[in-house]
Amino acid sequence: MTASHLWIFAVGFTAQLLFAARMLVQWFHSEKAGKPISPVVFWQLSLLGGILFFVYGILRKDFAIVLGQLIVYFIYIRNLHLQQRWMTVSAPFRWAAYLVPVASIAYLVSSAPGNLRDILGNVEIPLWLKVWGSVGQVVFTFRFVLQWIDSESRKESVFSNGFWVVSLVGSTMILVYAVFRRDPVLFFGQAGGAVAYSRNLVLGLRTRRTPTA
Repeated sequence: MTASHLWIFAVGFTAQLLFAARMLVQWFHSEKAGKPISPVVFWQLSLLGGILFFVYGILRKDFAIVLGQLIVYFIYIRNLHLQQRWMTVSAPFRWAAYLVPVASIAYLVSSAPGNLRDILGNVEIPLWLKVWGSVGQVVFTFRFVLQWIDSESRKESVFSNGFWVVSLVGSTMILVYAVFRRDPVLFFGQAGGAVAYSRNLVLGLRTRRTPTA
């Protein structure tokens, strides 16, 4: 493994640490409340991790990762809006959050090395594995689309049981992808997340069965 590979994996593991931190914080708050809840810091850490993981996907020339982050990035921001906390974030960070994906997309469609054509044409990943990984990322990130729909209908940021079910299905697919891709960042990130998804699902099902006063 070369120094450049180590640097790329460092970016990916930093992103996964932020994702792991968001789940630990969410899990902690949910255990205290006795039901799955959506703390503000979850979305703040998601946004930071999403930026880094998007960069990691470009550096790895991994279309599945890039696609996944493009789907959910602005859902993170929308949840901060629903919690009325987006405008409390410093203006420079808000502008950076808006400009980073725009600049990244511009880079992907440019002729620079590592553009979208290079990523799609990455011969290190067989076609069947690209399809499997992309479908896994779509399933995994669809959980946030589902969460967004639920939150918009209730006018507050919430996690439904469906969110955790889809999380587990998508996470399992990405774990398989990580094994064939030999990607330790994806593997350890998804393996750890599956525990939190399962526990939140148990809390959610328990809450549904508990009669309201």
